[in-house]
Amino acid sequence: MSSAAAIGAPAGERLKVLLLEDDPVDKELVLRALRNGGFDPEADTADTQQKFIECIERHPYHVVLADYGLPGWCGADALEMLQQRGLDIPVILVTGSLGDEMAVDCIKRGTTDYVLKDHLPRLPVAVRRALREKCLRDERRHAEEELARKVEELARSNRDLEQFAYVASHDLQEPLRMVATYTQLLADRYRGKLDEKADKYIGYAVDGAIRMQALINDLLVYSRIGRHQNEPQRVECDGIVQRAIRNLQAAIGESRAVVLCDSLPVVYADPGPLEQVFQNLISNAIKFHGPEPPRVNISAQEKAAQWVFSVADNGIGIDPEHAEAIFVIFKRLHSRTEYPGSGLGLAICKKIIEQAGGSIWVESQPAKGATFKFTLPITPAALPQEAHELAGRNSSGG
Repeated sequence: MSSAAAIGAPAGERLKVLLLEDDPVDKELVLRALRNGGFDPEADTADTQQKFIECIERHPYHVVLADYGLPGWCGADALEMLQQRGLDIPVILVTGSLGDEMAVDCIKRGTTDYVLKDHLPRLPVAVRRALREKCLRDERRHAEEELARKVEELARSNRDLEQFAYVASHDLQEPLRMVATYTQLLADRYRGKLDEKADKYIGYAVDGAIRMQALINDLLVYSRIGRHQNEPQRVECDGIVQRAIRNLQAAIGESRAVVLCDSLPVVYADPGPLEQVFQNLISNAIKFHGPEPPRVNISAQEKAAQWVFSVADNGIGIDPEHAEAIFVIFKRLHSRTEYPGSGLGLAICKKIIEQAGGSIWVESQPAKGATFKFTLPITPAALPQEAHELAGRNSSGG
């Protein structure tokens, strides 16, 4: 912005004003009205467009007071000239006469107010209102700029953290694989040949290496989400769920779980991450089961231009006070001895769903099971027929 950038409300009622006026008498009447209203005006005068441009490029002003009818141009045009130069200076029309229709047009164009010359005692009130509105605009603009700066800083920080997580987890895989391999070889070769403490220590090392491998793998999955997004494609959710169930057949068989799936819609999404979401939610439902064998029901319904998916179980449930914390990375409500895992599964689901433009949450009570819900938007490309298409069968696993 040039040195003629608009300045804020004056301290001590001092007022730097630019008068667009060609009548010296009217100029003096305007200045007298300002002085009578408590201002100490310092005024420059311009009666041509060229003089006006020279003034605003050289000096800052609190306000422009413009006569509507000037020789060869209209005072209301001053606003457009200010906007072209990026200057936010209030423009008040001070004119002899102005019809209602013309007054409305000037206000629509952006002039702050208008005062008739036979009502000049009202001018100080109009100026103070204009300065107050200008001050509020400056504060709002400053707040928006500060918010935009913080959002950009946060986005940059998130990008740096994701890059760090990706590089760290990727580069740690090879040395960690070596540690896990050789600790397992130690366990296979020397278990029972050393004393009891040695067997215990080797067991701790093997268990720690295996858990670290799982953690690094999950961290790598988390850091990759959104790095190379594929274009959304037409996906039959029934098929996605079936693949997730097949991936979990061992856990389903061991726990005698029953997984039921209602007819699900066709959506437009990246199929790989969506499969990961279903797999993580079904896996959690199986892991955190109560005394009865796990029972999982998957369904969806259309609501407010989006699909709401539900994965409900009969497990141990979750205290509502932890309903948000469980989606935080590495957050665990139970020890690893009670329930194994890295604490990244739900954080991965949350990141995938939010990348797809949806949201995820849980509805639960302790000992009463949990229902995880997430939304996916119905895109315009999916309406009206394809978005409502349902695959014609129920799927189940047990």
